[in-house]
Amino acid sequence: MTRKPPAEDPGDARLKVGPPKEYAAGIPAVTSSLRHAGEQMGARRSLLTLLRVNQKEGFDCPGCAWPEPEHRHRAEFCENGAKAVAEEATVRRVTPDFFAGHTLEELLPRTDYWLGQQGRLTHPMYRPAGGDRYRPISWNDAFAVIARELAALDHPDQAAFYTSGRASNEAAFLYQLFVRMLGTNNLPDCSNMCHESSGSALTETIGIGKGSVSLDDLYEADLILVVGQNPGTNHPRMLSALEQAKRQGARVISVNPLPEAGLLRFKNPQRPSGVLGGGTRLSDQFLQIRLGGDQALFQAFNRMLLEAEDEAPGTCLDTEFIDRYTHGFQEFAEHARKVAWDDVLEATGLTEEEIRTAFGQVLAAEKIVVCWAMGLTQHKHSVPTIRDVVNFLLLRGNIGRPGAGLCPVRGHSNVQGDRTMGIYEKPDDAFLDALGAEFAFTPPRHHGHDAVESIRAMRDGDVRVFVGLGGNFVAAAPDTELTEQAMRRCRLTVQISTKLNRSHVVAGEQALILPCLGRTEADLRPTGPQLVTVEDSMGMVHLSRGRLAPASEHLLSEVAIICRMARAALAETGSQVPWEDFESDYDRIRDRIERVIPGFEDFNARVRRPGGFALPHPPRDERRFTTATGLANFTANPLERPHVPPGRLLLQTLRSHDQYNTTIYGLDDRYRGVHQGRRVLFLHPDDLTERGLAEGDLVDIVSEYEDGVERRAPAFRVVSYPTPRGCCAAYFPETNVLVPLDSTAAVSNTPTSKSIVVRLEPTS
Repeated sequence: MTRKPPAEDPGDARLKVGPPKEYAAGIPAVTSSLRHAGEQMGARRSLLTLLRVNQKEGFDCPGCAWPEPEHRHRAEFCENGAKAVAEEATVRRVTPDFFAGHTLEELLPRTDYWLGQQGRLTHPMYRPAGGDRYRPISWNDAFAVIARELAALDHPDQAAFYTSGRASNEAAFLYQLFVRMLGTNNLPDCSNMCHESSGSALTETIGIGKGSVSLDDLYEADLILVVGQNPGTNHPRMLSALEQAKRQGARVISVNPLPEAGLLRFKNPQRPSGVLGGGTRLSDQFLQIRLGGDQALFQAFNRMLLEAEDEAPGTCLDTEFIDRYTHGFQEFAEHARKVAWDDVLEATGLTEEEIRTAFGQVLAAEKIVVCWAMGLTQHKHSVPTIRDVVNFLLLRGNIGRPGAGLCPVRGHSNVQGDRTMGIYEKPDDAFLDALGAEFAFTPPRHHGHDAVESIRAMRDGDVRVFVGLGGNFVAAAPDTELTEQAMRRCRLTVQISTKLNRSHVVAGEQALILPCLGRTEADLRPTGPQLVTVEDSMGMVHLSRGRLAPASEHLLSEVAIICRMARAALAETGSQVPWEDFESDYDRIRDRIERVIPGFEDFNARVRRPGGFALPHPPRDERRFTTATGLANFTANPLERPHVPPGRLLLQTLRSHDQYNTTIYGLDDRYRGVHQGRRVLFLHPDDLTERGLAEGDLVDIVSEYEDGVERRAPAFRVVSYPTPRGCCAAYFPETNVLVPLDSTAAVSNTPTSKSIVVRLEPTS
C-alpha cells in the first residue's frame, strides 16, 4: 500500500530546517497566537473570543483536556489553544457553492491542511449513491436518509457510531443512549486510538481507568516524572503547572526519545521573567530513552527500591500501605528482583549512571507524580508498561496521598467525559442496569466494536453504516489505505462536523455532512441559551458557554442533531424517551445523567458553581480500590521491548507544533526548527551516515510487518536530529499509512503508532 503525497503539497519545495529551540512559549508564542487568530477571525473577534477561553463564565477550549487552575489568568489559553479557537471561530465558510465547484475526486488529492483551511461548514450536505459531489439537503431529509439506512440493516451491529473527544457530556450521553436503544454497543471512540492502554492498565490495578491526581497534587509534589509526553506542543498549559511546582520545590525528570523544548525551559509570557528573562528551567534531568524502553526503566526503579529496602529495612518502602491496601506484592517482588541490568540498558539505551542518578532523586522524594501520554500508550507492551508505573507508585504509597499519584494526560477536551457518559464498546453491567431502568428498555449486553474492530468490520462488509460524532476518523485511524477502502464499502457514512476534513472526502456509497455548532457559539433554544458540560483530564466537571453568533443559521447543536436522528430512527419502536424535551432544555439531560451515573448527584446545581465539581475517585479520595481483589494490585510483568532487525529503524508518529490531533494549523514546527513543510523524517546523524544519506535527501519510508503487506509513505526529506540511535520520527496523519491495522497493544487494542519497524529507500 502506498500513500501518494498530495498534489499541492508544499512541504518539499519551500521546506526550511534550522536548529531546534531550547525553550517553549515566550514572545514567539504570543505573536504566533495573535497571528493565527487574526488571520482566521480578525482583530476584534479574536480579542472578544480569546478572553472567554477557559474562563468560569466562558467556554471550554476545544483543544486539550488540561484542567483549569482555581485562580485563572485573564488570558487562560496557550498558543495551541488560541489556534484551536481560531480554527473554530474562523470567518471562512464552506457553502454549498464550494461543493458545487468541487467533486470528491478533485478534493481527494488536497492536503489535510488545505481542507481544514477552507472554513466552517454551513449547510447539511448529501452525496447520493453514484454522485460525484455533495449537494444541499434539508435537515428532515437528512435524518430520513439515516433512518432508512439503519432500518435496512439486517442487525443493529451492522452500524458503528464513532465519537471524538470534542463532544459534550450531554451529547455523548444521548448518543450512547440512542445507539443502545438501536440495539448495539458499537461505540468506537478516539480513546481506542490513544489512551485506551491507560484505562486498561489502571482499571486492572487500581479499579478505575482515570488518573488519581489533581492540579494541587502537582503543586505539592516533590518529584514529577514526565514520561512519553511533549506538553510544550500537546498540553502547553501544563508548562505553567510545572513552573509553579518548580517554584514550590518540586524536581522534574523528563523521559522521552526526543529533547522537547517545552521540557527544557519555559518562558511564561504572563511573567516578566518569561518575557525579558531566561524563563524557568523545567527538567532537572533528561533521560533520552529508546522508543519502547520505558517499561525497562520502571522495572529498574522497582528493583532498586526493593534493594534499597533490603539494605535499610523500614526506610524505603511504605510497608504499612502495602500490607493494608495492596495485593500480589510477593509475586511482584520476586519477579522484580530478577530484572537484569543488561536487559534494562539495552532496552532503554541509557547508561547505568543516568538511571542511578534519576533513582537518587526518586529516593530523595516522598511525594511522586508520574505523568504520561501517548509515548507510553501506543506500543505493543503499553499496558504492562503502565502496570509497572503503578507498581512503582504503590511501593511507596504514592497513590491516595496529597502531592502524589498517577497522571495520564488525556488529549482532546472531553475525551474522558465521553467515556464517563458511557461511550464505550464494553460497558459494565451496573451502567447498563441503571440506563435500562431509567429509560425502560433492555440495553444490549454483548461487546461492540472498538475503532480497530470497526475498521475490520467495514472492510469485511459487516458494518454498513458509519456515523461520526465529531473528529476525523479517516485521518486519525491507522493503516490509511485500508481504512479508506473500508469507509468506501459502507452503504452510508455520516459525519457530524464543524469543518471540512478528510473523512468527508473519503465517503461511503452515500454520505452526509451534518454541520454543528462549535464550543465558541451560542446555542439558543426557545427556553433560553443552552449550556454544556465537559470533564477535564483530572476529573473536574464544569460548564461551557458559547457566545459567538453561529457560523450559519442552518447549523444545529450536537444535542439537537442526535435528538432528531434518534426520533427519526426510533420512530417505529415506540420509544418513550422525550427527545424533544432534551433538545429544548439541556438541564433535563443532566437530570437523567444524575440518575444513571454515580458522582453526578445534584448535577445541575453543582456544575453551576464557579469551577464546577470533582467526580469521585475512590483510590484518591479514600484509598478504596474497586478491583477484583478489592485492593490495589501489584503485577509481575515480563520485560518487553520492540525488536528491530539489523538495518531497520523504529519509527514513532508525532504531532508538529502547528497541529492538534488531525487538525493542521500551519506548516511550521517552530520548536523542532522545521518551517514550511511536514513531510520530514527525523534521524540521528549517525543513522543518516550509516545509510549513505545526506541532510535533505528524499526517501520513501516502508514499514515491515508480519503480514507481508508493504506499506509505503513516499517522498520524505531526512532531517538530522538528536534522536536515539536506531529511532526516528515523522508526523501523523501523513505516516498513519505505515501503521498496520493488526499491530495493536495487547489488552487495549490500541494501534502501535510509537513503535513501527521501517526501512528507508531512496525516492525514485
